[in-house]
Amino acid sequence: MADAASEKLKLLLAPVRKRLKLSGYLTTVASLLWIGQAALVAMLVASLLQPELHDLSVWAAALGFLALGACRIALDTSAGRISFNAADDVISKVRAEVAQKEALRSPQCAGNENSAALASLLAEKLDSLRVYITRYQPAQVRVGIVPLVILGFALWHSWVVALILFIAGPLIPVFMILVGMAARSASEKQMQEIGSLNALLMEHLSAAVDIRALGAVERSEDAFKGAADTLRQQTMKVLGIAFLSSTVLELFAALGVAMVAVFVGFTLLGEITFGSYATQLTVYEGVFLLLLAPDYFQPLRDLAAAWHDKASAVAVAGELAEREKQELKPIVGRGGAVEMPRAPAAVAWSGLHFSYGSEEPMRYQEAKVPAGTSLAIVGASGSGKSTLLALIAGLIPPSGGTLRIGELEMTAETADQLRSNMDWVAQTPHFLAETVRRNLSLARGHIPADEIDEALQSAQANGVVERLPDGLFTRLGETGAGVSGGEARRLLLARAMLSDAGIILADEPTADLDGDTARQITESLLALKDKGATLIVATHDKALADKMDQQLVLEAQNA
Repeated sequence: MADAASEKLKLLLAPVRKRLKLSGYLTTVASLLWIGQAALVAMLVASLLQPELHDLSVWAAALGFLALGACRIALDTSAGRISFNAADDVISKVRAEVAQKEALRSPQCAGNENSAALASLLAEKLDSLRVYITRYQPAQVRVGIVPLVILGFALWHSWVVALILFIAGPLIPVFMILVGMAARSASEKQMQEIGSLNALLMEHLSAAVDIRALGAVERSEDAFKGAADTLRQQTMKVLGIAFLSSTVLELFAALGVAMVAVFVGFTLLGEITFGSYATQLTVYEGVFLLLLAPDYFQPLRDLAAAWHDKASAVAVAGELAEREKQELKPIVGRGGAVEMPRAPAAVAWSGLHFSYGSEEPMRYQEAKVPAGTSLAIVGASGSGKSTLLALIAGLIPPSGGTLRIGELEMTAETADQLRSNMDWVAQTPHFLAETVRRNLSLARGHIPADEIDEALQSAQANGVVERLPDGLFTRLGETGAGVSGGEARRLLLARAMLSDAGIILADEPTADLDGDTARQITESLLALKDKGATLIVATHDKALADKMDQQLVLEAQNA
């Protein structure tokens, strides 16, 4: 899992690798300019204390220091802009790819995918890549160059200072590696808990009415509190690891700088006579080494601070890698709308079969539904009624056989065009979180009020709208909050009438409804057929099936 996550992270960064290296080199140069600034400060101090050895005016030192500082600011700003733009490109590309892939996922093969977990990944977790790209990547370049250059300058002036830095410096990355193992595991668990909490929240919000009706509010609250507490504990583990690593890092850095300061101080006082080469350290060399010591550790500190960003990024990359492993059955075509004349069309298939993974394929006998007629698909549960409707709509690709709608065969090239002439009446209604009017006019945009009234009357849904508090301007929830199941299906039928689709597919439109409501739905479906649409219905309802022109009986052994 860890190797797959790391490889995935490398693939994500591959398109912007050159830009990230450039950003790292710019920040490296900016860091190295501190050596020049430190030399100016050391020379100015030495000229004040030992004017016979050094002659540098305050103004010259100040101007040189400011000039180098301005260059550092410019380089850091440019590097930051490059890395932020690279991060935006990576995140935008990943977000678009994941969203497009999920948009094309067949609703018949969605499995246990939770929209809240997906939203958490797209809107929240992917931002972990931004921090990793903008902080860890440049720090990784700096840490391979800046400490070595400073170590070289230290060695040039004093082998003791170089030895102190050489011993103290490597202890930091060693400890980072040890802590990093725990940090990665903790970050992965934290990311999982974030997704789980979002999914749980979505489930509880969707079932809020049922939870209240069943008197399970306290149990629901306890479950959510438990999940939130688990996330809190996992987050505190991540923070604890971060604080621990920072403490150890600061300890080693402080000890290293302190030992350099002690050595330089006692050397300048004459108490220590070794550590340099031909002569003892001068004031200039001592101050210069003191100013370089903290910056020797700074790249290591930056890398350590960003180490947990890497752990989070690897966790996100691992989740992306796991999603790529999932078997995905996409819809046929690209899912786009195609402008075309809407007219009744014949539907015919032969040799059609479909298999969910390794299961025995569902095989469908040859059939033809002439344009403007109706067909009832009947059979026991599991015989493949809903699957056949999904095949006709191009919501899943067939494992074999041919399906023709009108003069065209359903293929990846023709699916969007053919689907634009269809409307789907689902067993479980789904709406946009918009007004009733907006939901009714999805297929055609603006529709005159008299057409909407006529469609509502034909679908026997005018009474439904009249009972709503704001009529057509009442906002519905995604599951049709505010209307019953039968009322929601009547609204779907009104939408189908307003779409002017030539083919209407209805999946168990009368299931779980009382007799009167089922009869109203049946009459509304027949009204769609009377308008000239080709009607194909999957149903257990014998009364509805008997009203259709044909019946296709599926055998249970096909499942």
